[in-house]
Amino acid sequence: MGNGQKAQMKRERNAKNAGGDAKSQLKVNEAAKNIVCQTCRQTFLCTIRAKALEEHATNKHSKPLLECFPGFVETPKK
Repeated sequence: MGNGQKAQMKRERNAKNAGGDAKSQLKVNEAAKNIVCQTCRQTFLCTIRAKALEEHATNKHSKPLLECFPGFVETPKK
């Protein structure tokens, strides 16, 4: 039995044992994007830091953080 045949048998065995569907993180990531820029409506993940939002506001819109993201409160680190 050559190496090619061994590899093919291993692929078949793993495919049979896998059985489950691939799980994607895309839907969860989209649901976590709950911070929205009020100027351009771009969404950001809920874990983003104020520094990154401030950079977005100043670089894209030349506005302060609270004008683009009113009511934003940074969550403390754990």
